[in-house]
Amino acid sequence: QVQLVESGGGLVQSGGSLRLSCAASGSIFSIYRMGWYRRAPGKQRELVATISSSGLTNYADSVKGRGTITRENAKDTVLLQMNSLKPEDTAVYYCRAESITGDDYWGQGTQVTVSS
Repeated sequence: QVQLVESGGGLVQSGGSLRLSCAASGSIFSIYRMGWYRRAPGKQRELVATISSSGLTNYADSVKGRGTITRENAKDTVLLQMNSLKPEDTAVYYCRAESITGDDYWGQGTQVTVSS
């Protein structure tokens, strides 16, 4: 089992920045990829960014150039730095951990609200 705890969400003005943090615990040795997803009101959950255990990253087109995902292995933490935030970035952001066992783990989500 893997537990994920997100933090760092909040209210920010358009053009501002936020850093989201996801701390993993439990069977972290089994995780091969972690990432951030988001669900905006009335929309389906979508990919924001992922990072593999080897450091390979992937970003949604909507955040390329504005978002940076990093992994602090020593702290078992994944960070998402989001800059130049837009109102359309408003969503609940979820951390995900993918395990080599095939299991999928999700955090409880953290709200990000960008005011115009």
